[in-house]
Amino acid sequence: MNFSEIAYEKRGSVTVIRFNRPQARNCIGPTTHRELVEAWTRFRDDDEAKVAVITGTGDKAFCAGGDLKAGHELVPVTPEEIAAHNRGERPGILGPSRWTDIYKPIIAAINGVAYAGGLEWACFADIRIAEEHATFGVTCRRWNIGLADGGTQRLPRIVGMGRAMELILTGRVIDAREAERIGLVNEVVPTGKSLERALELAAFIGDLPQPAIHTDKEAAVRGFGLPLAEGLRIEAECFNRSIFDSATTEGLRQFRERDHPDRRPGQPPRTPGLSRD
Repeated sequence: MNFSEIAYEKRGSVTVIRFNRPQARNCIGPTTHRELVEAWTRFRDDDEAKVAVITGTGDKAFCAGGDLKAGHELVPVTPEEIAAHNRGERPGILGPSRWTDIYKPIIAAINGVAYAGGLEWACFADIRIAEEHATFGVTCRRWNIGLADGGTQRLPRIVGMGRAMELILTGRVIDAREAERIGLVNEVVPTGKSLERALELAAFIGDLPQPAIHTDKEAAVRGFGLPLAEGLRIEAECFNRSIFDSATTEGLRQFRERDHPDRRPGQPPRTPGLSRD
């Protein structure tokens, strides 16, 4: 597929997926939906793609949500399609937003407004880096459009039920600093710097051994909200898949032989925040 409303770029082990409709504040229409499904399929299935960064084109918007001018073109209409959507047999309204099994790391570089479905796509990521002028809100509240791409489920998991319900019920727009304060974003950076910071973080994560990252993310995603005993069972299942991986054997060798990347003579530690005397 040749993309026209998103951009797909590989930078080594990092894949950048960009909403690319700046003239429409990067909102998502039917074509964008199909291209997002293809893009995330490529990323998921590409063994060389280790980390994804999702962002928007321009300096105004990350993504302003669904293109309401498309009307009912984005939603299931027939009883058969509605039933299939209800059963979870469709990827989502605004791309593959209902997918829950991408266990590779995903970082959002939020370079402007993240409204309605755009907020939902920000919540699709594991880590969110926001520019200081970014704003967030369930603005579809004003038009009687419900959240259909994970907002009612992911937002409470990120900020807690009380904060999420306030945003969902009122449609209030918050700025980047408030988003950071309530835990919606991990870091606020100057305008124009979110992609740079996200790529820096993605490069670091991509340089780490990957199998345990995947299984730890899987355990966290699958176990969240379950009884502790069930969550621990899932964690054990994931751990027992990763511990015998060849990457673990190499990691143990590095540790035993003091070949750890954080302890190489004359080089600064590669782990962020780690200091050595």
